[in-house]
Amino acid sequence: MIFAIILIVLLCVSVFGNFAQFLSRAVGLGRQFQPMASREAGPQLEEVTLKDNDSRNKIAVVTVDGIITSHQADEAGNNMVDVIKAQLDEAKKDDAVKAVILKVDSPGGEVMASDEIYQAIKKFQEGSDGKPVICSMGSLAASGGYYISSPCQWIVANRLTLTASIGVIMETVNYRGLMDKIGVEPYVFKSGIHKDMLSGMRSKNEIPSDETNLVQDLINQTFDRFKQVVADGRAAANEKNKGKGQPLASDWKDYADGRVVSGDEALQLGLVDELGNFDDAVDRAKKIADIQGDANLIEYRETYDISNFLRLFGQSEATHAGSVKVDLGFELPRLQMGEPYFLYMPTVD
Repeated sequence: MIFAIILIVLLCVSVFGNFAQFLSRAVGLGRQFQPMASREAGPQLEEVTLKDNDSRNKIAVVTVDGIITSHQADEAGNNMVDVIKAQLDEAKKDDAVKAVILKVDSPGGEVMASDEIYQAIKKFQEGSDGKPVICSMGSLAASGGYYISSPCQWIVANRLTLTASIGVIMETVNYRGLMDKIGVEPYVFKSGIHKDMLSGMRSKNEIPSDETNLVQDLINQTFDRFKQVVADGRAAANEKNKGKGQPLASDWKDYADGRVVSGDEALQLGLVDELGNFDDAVDRAKKIADIQGDANLIEYRETYDISNFLRLFGQSEATHAGSVKVDLGFELPRLQMGEPYFLYMPTVD
């Protein structure tokens, strides 16, 4: 009952505000009652202190947790890429922020989403008056998780961190055999022989002989991009760190075959600069940013208004209506067929 009363009051306030704004516009009272400015699209963030060390200096923490994606939106309609870009923009504008820690615990994800975050981090370091980004790897920073880590000036990994998995994966399913068994025959009209590339409705004799090579060429181009990103990022970091970090080993590309490696092995290969935990990453950030004394740890969190609150109820109702969720004890990534991913996918027995 109390919750319902609070919700009704909030709705009344919202309706009254909108009505007052409408009247002010309708009767021309704009000089006395200025209409509320429209809100800029994108994440609305507020600064939250994670650790107050009574300092004027700040270190901003940007967290990347779970599958890297631009398809799934939060309650406010913003995806992971939007939020991370907005967080970096806030850190760039605040002169008190001297460094950023990218806290990564991710198996990777979409190619485009990973590349957008990579570009945002690279742009931030180049255009924020020397503010460094230090990566702190959690239990998993593989594939796309390593892709977004590679432009950071310094990378800290735990000895037991699983990282690397440098590679690209794309998958599809051919279900034509099942369709034939149940008597379903597809009719496809297309403008070119490869217009239905990767379609699962074709029988083997309908698949062009050169299609496998065409798809593999696309994968190889994306894979070459991944390796170039790693090489450029680690070279730039080594130059900025004046040799204090760990340079790439001469044979690191031999390990760029999709395999994951431990933090120890990643250090030997030059994929990371230091073994340690989040506190070690904070200490390294203070050294690189030349912070004298201590610094406050902050992060930027999304804020939600009444419209987001009401949207959450709508999504919850739509999500549960006519759907069944089975808890298997783990969450499988929702891969879209035909889309390339920087993703580490261990087999679950």
